[in-house]
Amino acid sequence: MSVRDAAPLPDEVAVDPATGRPAGRAQALVLLLSSCLGVLGAVLLAPVLPRIQDAFAGTPGVETLTPVVLTAPALVIGLTAVVAGRIVDRVGRKRLLVGSLVAYALAGTAPLWLDSLQLIVVSRVFVGLTEAAIMTCCTTLLADYFSGPARERYFGLQVVFTTVSATVFFGLGGALGAQDWRTPFWLYAVSLPLAVAAARYVWQPTPVARSERLPRLPWAQLGLPVGVTLVGGLVFYVLIVELSFTLDAIGVESTGVIGAISAIGSLGTAAGAFAFGRLAGLGPAVTVPAAFALSGVGLLGLGFADSVPAVVVAAVVTGLGNGLLLPSMLSWALGSLAFEQRGRATGVWTSAVFIGQFACPLVVLGLTGALGSLGAALALLGAVSVAAAAGVRLSRPAAVAAAH
Repeated sequence: MSVRDAAPLPDEVAVDPATGRPAGRAQALVLLLSSCLGVLGAVLLAPVLPRIQDAFAGTPGVETLTPVVLTAPALVIGLTAVVAGRIVDRVGRKRLLVGSLVAYALAGTAPLWLDSLQLIVVSRVFVGLTEAAIMTCCTTLLADYFSGPARERYFGLQVVFTTVSATVFFGLGGALGAQDWRTPFWLYAVSLPLAVAAARYVWQPTPVARSERLPRLPWAQLGLPVGVTLVGGLVFYVLIVELSFTLDAIGVESTGVIGAISAIGSLGTAAGAFAFGRLAGLGPAVTVPAAFALSGVGLLGLGFADSVPAVVVAAVVTGLGNGLLLPSMLSWALGSLAFEQRGRATGVWTSAVFIGQFACPLVVLGLTGALGSLGAALALLGAVSVAAAAGVRLSRPAAVAAAH
């Protein structure tokens, strides 16, 4: 499916089978807050990774295992969200969501008592499994519950909530980690009250047809958006993973300062996501290239930045692009898919995002070794993002007209 051919999501929405009423703010709030848990897994531990490495300094391969503590959930989400999407379509949204929220708390807090780095990595794998289910359920239910401009607004708000929460989690991770590297893991218990709220307010949109075959996914329609999303996931995660290393390279060592600048970049992402609700009417032919272009320009600036003010400006520009990126790609990928296809399509899209995110630090590491510096690697990735913007935009010359 080209950007030009991207059809709007269907206007039909599910209603509560018990009351016949459509979803409202209560349902949306539970789903938006639950969506933040994926970000909790991705950014909370970034400030304490050096402390974790010091704590297990005698463990063989500690230099490799320590970053995996941060990135393992993203890889697991990338590998299993497709399966979660199929379960969502076959078993139902609510049951999987509530169960996964409970399991998330158990797996997330496990490192509080584990004394082996290898076991902590295993617990992070289970966190990724639960996150795959939670993210897929939340995004699918937002698409089920809302339509038209409301749906686009909630897609944007999903990124707003996750990025604002990233700002909070960066700060909390740094503050709690200053006391003890295990302390931040207590925050994973926040999913328990969310599980109670989901059991109370979320409802399964329609009865699950266990005997009927699910309709096939239109892979010809999904192929291009999912391929672009792989690149988008990589681009999106660069700022989260590499900003602290960029600051360290110019002499900033304070975790408090690093956390504050990371928070500023996250606020830029929130602003970009908030703007998506107003820009969504332009269509993915405009929003997808604009997002890649902004992120690319910001990464180019980050690659060449040699002072704190320059890093801050580049982080904000990159964040603005990142905020537009995810909801734009999601809206494009889901296209006009039917209810029975939506969970699996969301799972495929989620897998693409997180595979790109997992690959991000590895790609940056490889490019840094090949090019000789982190700055050069970031600049090259910025150029790739700008090229992706041009490629998507030029894939159909008439896309601008089609988007209006």
